[in-house]
This record gives sequence, C-alpha cells and structure tokens, in this order.
Amino acid sequence: MSDTPSNSNEKPEREPASASGGDPAPGSSREAAAEQDVQDAVTQSRAVPKRAGVPAHTGVQARAGGAGQPRPAAHRPAPAHTRRRPQEPIPTDWRQWQQPQHDPPAWIGEIGSAEPARISVATLWCVAVTGLLSALLLGDGLGLNLLIVTVPAALAAYFAARDAGRRLRPWTLVWAVGGVALLSVPALRDAGWPTFLAVTSALALGSLALHGCRTWLGVILGPFGLFGSLGTGVFWGLKGVRERAEGSRGRWAPVLRTAAVAAVLLIVFGALFASADAAFADLLGGLTPDVSVADGPWRTLLFVLGLVGALAAAHTAAAPLRWDRITVRPGAARGRVEWALPLIVLNLLFAVFIGVQLTVLFGGYDKVLSETDLTYSEYATQGFWQLLGATLLTLVVIGLARRWAPRDGARDRTLVSAVLGVLCVLTLVVVASALRRMDLYVDAYGLTRLRVSVAAMEVWLGIVIVLIMAAGAFGGRWLPRAVAVSGAAGVLIFGLISPDALVAERNVERYQTSDKIDIDYFQQLSADAVPALDTLPEPLRSCALEGIERELGDSDEPWYATSWGEAKARDILDKRPIDPQWEECSSMNLRNDSGGERDPYDEGRTGDGY
Repeated sequence: MSDTPSNSNEKPEREPASASGGDPAPGSSREAAAEQDVQDAVTQSRAVPKRAGVPAHTGVQARAGGAGQPRPAAHRPAPAHTRRRPQEPIPTDWRQWQQPQHDPPAWIGEIGSAEPARISVATLWCVAVTGLLSALLLGDGLGLNLLIVTVPAALAAYFAARDAGRRLRPWTLVWAVGGVALLSVPALRDAGWPTFLAVTSALALGSLALHGCRTWLGVILGPFGLFGSLGTGVFWGLKGVRERAEGSRGRWAPVLRTAAVAAVLLIVFGALFASADAAFADLLGGLTPDVSVADGPWRTLLFVLGLVGALAAAHTAAAPLRWDRITVRPGAARGRVEWALPLIVLNLLFAVFIGVQLTVLFGGYDKVLSETDLTYSEYATQGFWQLLGATLLTLVVIGLARRWAPRDGARDRTLVSAVLGVLCVLTLVVVASALRRMDLYVDAYGLTRLRVSVAAMEVWLGIVIVLIMAAGAFGGRWLPRAVAVSGAAGVLIFGLISPDALVAERNVERYQTSDKIDIDYFQQLSADAVPALDTLPEPLRSCALEGIERELGDSDEPWYATSWGEAKARDILDKRPIDPQWEECSSMNLRNDSGGERDPYDEGRTGDGY
C-alpha cells in the first residue's frame, strides 16, 4: 500500500512493457498516450454524424497533431487569395442543352384515331389489283378505265373499314355513289374541263365517304385528309406484308407458281389462236392493253401511284381523321343595334339597286343606255362580273353575321332571321339580274365555254342561298353536307350536258335565225360538239369540223380509254367525211355582231375571252 495519496479521477498511467519485457524505455509513455488519443478520436468520429462539407478525419488530424503542434503541410489551409470557390455540381441531365420542345396543338390529338389493326389479306389483294390495273389501263387516256380502277380501290377501303369496326352509314353511301357517278363523266364526254372538275369532285366525295364528316370544318377539310394518309398508308401496308410473309412462307410459293404457269399458258395459246384467226386477233387486241417496253417507266409510275392511292384510301377508312371533333367557338355576341344597323343599310342598298334593275328588265333598257352612254354589249357585260362578286361577298357577310349575331332570347332570334332573310331574298334577285344580263349578252354574241361556266356558277350560288334560307327556317345541322351535295350535283350535271355540245347547239340555232356564226371558234371545241355541228350546211359543216377531226386523228384508242362522245364523233365523221376541197375556211366567218356593234371582249368574234 503506498503512502502517496492518489486521486480517484486520474487515470493510472499505462506503462507498456518493452519489447524485451524489462522496464519501459524513456519517452514510451508519451507515445503510448498519443496513440491512445488517436484511437479514441477515431471511435468518436464514427459515432458522430458527418456534417456537410467537413471531412470526418478533421478531428482526428487535430487530435493527432496535438495542442500547439503544427499541422502537416498537406493538411494546412491554403492562403485566402489562392483558395477556389466551391464549384456547383455539374448536372448530369444532357437534355438541358436541347431546345425546348413545344407540345403539339390539342386539336391534333383530338382528330387522330387509334392505330389501325394489321392490314387484312383481302385489302392487300385489292390494293395489288388496283396497282396492276392502273399500270395497264390508265396509260392510254381517261375513260371507262377510271371506273374500272376505282372498283378494287373502293373494295380495299371497304374491307379496311370493316376490319376497323366501322359501319356503313347513309351519308357515306351518298358520298360513295356520288363519286362513282362523277367518274362516269370521263366515260361519256370528251371535253377536258368538265372531266377535270368531275375527277376532282369525285376525289373530294370519296374522301368525305372515308372520313364521315358532317360539320363545316369537316366538309371543307375532309377532302384533304386523304393526302395525309399517303405516307402512313404505305408504311402500314409494308408492315402488314412483312408480318404475313414471315408467317406464311410456305403458302406463297404455290400461289406464285400457279400464277406464273397460268400466265405462260395464256400468252402461248393466245398467240397461237391470234395467228390462226384474224377475227380472234382483233378481238384479243381490243380487249388486252397495248403494252410496250418503251412505256415501262410510265407504266411503273402508274403502278406505284395506284398502290399508294389504294393504300391511302384503305388506311383512311381504317383510321380516319375526325375533323368534326374540333370545336369552333362562336364569336362574341354583338348588341342589337350594333349588329343590325349595318345589315339594314346593306338591305336598303340592295333594294335601290334591284329597283333600277326591274326598270331595265321591264322596258327601260333603251332609256338606261341613252343615259349611261353605254353600248348594248358594254351594258350586258359590265355588270355580270360585279354581280357575281356581290353574290360571293353576300355569302361571306351572311356567315360573319351569323357568327356575331345577338343570341339573347327569342327576340334576338327573330331579328336575326328577319334581317338575314331579307338579305337572302334580295340576293336572289341580284342573281336573277346577273343571269338576265348573261342571257342578253349570249343573244347578241353567242355562247362560249366560259359563259356557260360562269352562268352555272351563278346558278349554284343561288341554290346555296336558298339552302341558307331553308336552314334559317328549319335548322342548319344538315347545311354543310347539303351544300357539298349541291356542288357535286352541279358538277355532274355540268359534265353530262357537255358545255361544248351546248355551245355548238346554241350557236347553230343562232345561225339559223340570224345568219351569224364563228367558224374558227368551233374548231377549238371537243368531239362532243360534232353531232350539233354536223347539222350545218356545207361548206360551213366541213370548215367547222376540220379542227375537231384533226384533233381526233387516225389513231384508234383502246375501248377503255375512249369516251362515248369521242366514239360517236368518229362514227359520224366516218359516215360523212368532211369535204377536203374547203381548205380555206377563214373567209367563211360571218358577221358576229348586233346592229354593227363589236364584241368588246372578243374583238369581233365569239372567242373564249368571255
């Protein structure tokens, strides 16, 4: 027991034995204490949570260095002027450097349909037949071949729509039947302008049948929806062909072998029979297309166009664009006075103009000519184009007025119906005045293609105004489709009556009553005018038909590319050929004026300037 008092709070010194087991070496106790302090610091640092930005070993280094001892150079803080500011972490998202991507408009998602199912085998066969018929038949011209090519394309669209679960609706049937009827115009008439209008209108009606539109926006944009399926339809078809080819490799080989054997047999035995009998050769030559190697690129292009068109129609039928889903909000309603006063002023202006027109139409024609110093032809032609423009602007005014019309109860509805109804009635009188001016001009200078066209346009605008009046009285949900049907019916009638035939008939009748005729203009007409011109006496007949016969030529086109009007004209010219002795026909033009008055638009002749 020691005599030295001990403190219970003090830790006894640890004196580790030396390596030799004897007394501890000098200074060993200090080193052992420092080592013990380091171990305690490490244990404490593991138990205390780390603070952000402070390394865990900082306390260890401080303790290890001891109080008042300098830190190693590696752990000394750098001078203030050499310290770097802490850098922000580098973002790992590479998309921050991309341009901001804007979401597409909401209406694009609204009009889209779900992805169509895999294309069916029936649709693929119809598409292939459409491409083959396009290559074989469409290269020789337009006629019955358009209807022939349309049949498999329509079947492809029907099968695709059936696979998508779509049902045949009444309006879809109306559009389809109307399109087929319009395609009969190239088969019946030879004139180019009516044929172009008929084919364009048939495409528009076919697109409406595929989309099933019923609103104004749908009827206007529906015909353009078919072009949006040109690319997607091709990819849809290629995907279907690839998937079916991978699953049925063993079934395609027999089909191809059978088709190849049948084609070889037809070619060999058909050639033998054609060389054995001339009548059979003529029949075979008339039924089969005349295909040559030189036409290869052109036929290939037609084949591709037929495939792409049929695939676009089928894809549209399976996944149409729903234009009717776009909601067009009505304009802000105006006050009664603000809305009605301008229209009432316009109605008064129409009424004053119509009063003057009625005076002219009922016997005041000579007085108006004397007061205005206008000639007969100038007065007849001056107002037609202006009245046509006034009719078109009136339709625009009616549409805008309906958009911003007051809608606050029954009194507002009555006001709108009364003001717009009066405007429509007055516009119909303006249409009648324009047609009367055209009739006066035709009586004086004859009929031309352009005069028939603009008169038909004016008549259709009058029909549209009548439909608008009916919509105001009975409701207008049917109005967009009714206007489309009236336009298609007008194009069909315009093509079936044949403007060239009508021009020839009217001018022949005018010659019989007034001895005025323009032979040069007749030579610009199509084969549809031959039956009427055939009734002229010689030498006028031969001079009038000379240009048409030269245009027809001696080439015998295939039956599927020859219109009924062209075939009839050839038959007439074969039975009664033109007299070749009348080589100079320019001197046969008789005076084409009225009372010595020159046609200001055609420089003394009927022409086609107006």
